[in-house]
Amino acid sequence: MASSNDAAAPAQKPKKQILLNAFVMTTPGHLSPGLWRHPRNKTDEYNKLKFWTSLAQLLDEGGFHAMFIADTLGAYDVYKGPANIEPVLASGAQFPVNDPLYGVPAMAAVTKNLIFGVTASTTYDAPYALARRFSTVDHLAEGRVAWNIVTSYLESAARNFGLETQIEHDERYRIAEEYMDVVYKLWESSWRDDAVVRDREKGQFAVAGRVRPINHKGKYFQVPGPHISEPSPQRTPFLFQAGTSKAGTDFGAKHAEAVFLGGQLPELVRKNVDALRSTAKQFGRDPNHIKALTGVTIIVDETDEKAQAKYKELLSYGDREGALALFGGWTGNDLSSFSEDEDLVLVEKPAIRSLINRWSATVPGTEGLKWTKARIVEFLSIGGMMPTIIGSPTTVVDELEKWVEVADVDGFNLAHVVNPGSFEDIIEFVIPELRRRGLFRNEPERESVTARDVFLGQPHLLSDHPGHQYKWPVPKDGI
Repeated sequence: MASSNDAAAPAQKPKKQILLNAFVMTTPGHLSPGLWRHPRNKTDEYNKLKFWTSLAQLLDEGGFHAMFIADTLGAYDVYKGPANIEPVLASGAQFPVNDPLYGVPAMAAVTKNLIFGVTASTTYDAPYALARRFSTVDHLAEGRVAWNIVTSYLESAARNFGLETQIEHDERYRIAEEYMDVVYKLWESSWRDDAVVRDREKGQFAVAGRVRPINHKGKYFQVPGPHISEPSPQRTPFLFQAGTSKAGTDFGAKHAEAVFLGGQLPELVRKNVDALRSTAKQFGRDPNHIKALTGVTIIVDETDEKAQAKYKELLSYGDREGALALFGGWTGNDLSSFSEDEDLVLVEKPAIRSLINRWSATVPGTEGLKWTKARIVEFLSIGGMMPTIIGSPTTVVDELEKWVEVADVDGFNLAHVVNPGSFEDIIEFVIPELRRRGLFRNEPERESVTARDVFLGQPHLLSDHPGHQYKWPVPKDGI
C-alpha cells in the first residue's frame, strides 16, 4: 500500500490537438513545378469545378480542418527576364492562375465542416469591394470562410495594376493597417446586430436607423459606406496572415487569428513563433488567440523504403525551368547568368549568397554539398521552399510531433505534390497515426460551425482583437 507521504503523480499535460490545412492553389503547378503531368495528378483540371468539389469532399470526409488557397497577382517572370513568362509555361509554375474565391460557394455546398482560407491583397483590392465579396461568400458558405491577408510582392503584379514598380515594403503594411480599419468598420460597425428583421407582416426587411455610413477619411482611403452587404455569419471572416519581417510580424500579431510561419528547422520557426506571441502581448492580445501554422510537404507510404522510392519517382517529373522561375519570383533574383557548376554559396551577389547560405545550413541532407543550380532545382521541385518529410506513418508523425513540441506550432499547411495523390496518402497513412497517438480529432467537436468557431470557439471577433472595438451592439433598452 502506498504511503500517505508518497508524492502524488504529476498530472499528465493534455496533448495539443494538431490543426491540418490542405495547401493548394488554383493553378496547374503550385509548389512542385512540372508534376502536373504525373500519371496520378489532375491539377491540369484546375479550371474544372468538379476538380475542386471532389477535393473539398475528400478533405472534409478525411478530417482536414481547412483548405488554404494561395494566390498571386502576377507571373513569375524574373528568370531569364526581365518580364519573361516563357520559363513557367511548360511547367505551369503558378501560371496560369485563377481567382481563388469564386469556387468556394460550390465547395461549401458539398461539404459540412471544411473551412476555406482565401488569399486576397490589401495592395490591389479596394477595401469596399473586398468587404462585399467576403461577406457574400461568408453568407453562401455559412461562415466557413477565412481571409489570408497579403500585401503582394511581385513586380509583375505592380506593373499590371498600373504602377511602374512595387510600393515599398513597409509602406504596403502602412496601407494595410488603414485598410483593416476600413473593412472592420464595414463589417462590424455599419449594421447594428438587430438591423435585419425580415418582418413579412410589417413589410420591413431592415430597420431605419440601424444601418449607418462609416465615413472613413484617411491617408489612403476615403470610404463613406455603409457596407453594401448585410452582416454575414462571422461578420469579419476568420483572419489568416503570413510574414516574418518586422512589419509583417507586427501586422500579424495585431490583426491575424492564425499566422503561417515558414522555415526549414523547428528551432528556427520557434524564434518566429515566440516573436509573434510576444508582439501580440504588446498589442494587448492573448497570444493563445493566434494559431501558429507552418508549411510541410509530406511523402508517405507503408515503409520508409517505399516512401523514399516514391519521392525519387516524383522528383523525376520535376521541371528545371519551372523551379528556377519560382526561385526568381520568390527572391527577385535571376540565376540564368550563373554557370551550371558554380557554388552559389560563394557568389558575389549578397542577396543570393545570404539565402543559399541559410539553405546550406538548414536544409537536412545537404551538409557539405555544393549549392549549384541543379541542387536548387532538386530542392525546389518537390514542395518548393517548405521542408519535406519522407517516410512511413511512424516516421512522419514522429517528425510532426517534433515540430509541434520544438517550434510550438499549432498545426500545418500541408502541400501536395500530386493532386489527387498527396492528400489521399495523408488521409490513409498519417491521420490514423495522429489519432492513434491522441494528436488529432476523431471527428469535429461541433458540426457545420463557422471558421472562427473551429479555431477559437466563437463566431465573432474576440474581445481582445482590434476589430472588436468597432462592433455596433444592440443598446440595452433595445431602441
